[in-house]
Amino acid sequence: MDISFLEPLLPYMAIGFAAQLVDGALGMAFGVICNTLLVGVLGVPPAMASARVHVVECFTTATSGLSHLYHRNIDKRLFFKLLLPGVAGGVAGAYLLTSVDASVVKPFVLGYLTLVGLYLLVRGIFWPPKPREAKHVAPLGLVGGFLDAAGGGGWGPVVTSNLLVQGVEPRKVIGTVNSVEFFLTIAVSVTFISQIGIADLAGATLGLIVGGVAAAPIGAWAAKKLPVKPILIFVGVVLAATSLFGVWKALG
Repeated sequence: MDISFLEPLLPYMAIGFAAQLVDGALGMAFGVICNTLLVGVLGVPPAMASARVHVVECFTTATSGLSHLYHRNIDKRLFFKLLLPGVAGGVAGAYLLTSVDASVVKPFVLGYLTLVGLYLLVRGIFWPPKPREAKHVAPLGLVGGFLDAAGGGGWGPVVTSNLLVQGVEPRKVIGTVNSVEFFLTIAVSVTFISQIGIADLAGATLGLIVGGVAAAPIGAWAAKKLPVKPILIFVGVVLAATSLFGVWKALG
């Protein structure tokens, strides 16, 4: 059986697999990892990379959201506080990214991803966080949605991390934020497709989906077995290093 047609998809399958493996263990970072590797290593334009990531996340977040709903991990009040601001921020970020020249925005996107990587590194070093009361949820959703679309990822690292640091129950944070992310990714994906079309998404997006789905069961197992602190440190180092490499290539 000839499977040579899969060869162009292999890099995307590998990226989807690695990103979902980490995301399954941490409850965050799928979009950031995918976008960092697509933009920084494979040289995909930022708008195209973010569009691909968000189309893939329509599948992964739907599965995640239904699972959390079944297990009653969703805080309804927190859900509705995040929903509309998150979607509004995501749509605005997608429009901005598609209206700016790729060569101009690329260093800024990679710079943002570098900061996310450093933030995760610091969080890993100082894990666990000190409990605090959650505040300013709607602005947090707006900023998280905007950065997620404009930067190609970051909803989880920005929103989940902030709420966890503020002391909200982890089970409710992860379940609620993941559920809102489904609606965010739908809105962002529709916005990107309306601006850049869907034809260029098919092949690479399929590879990311296959890799992500294959890694999902392993990521769920890793969430139970692996400690959070070393994973956060490892992911932070990898993201920061990869993004800095992408910045160097973009500016060089």
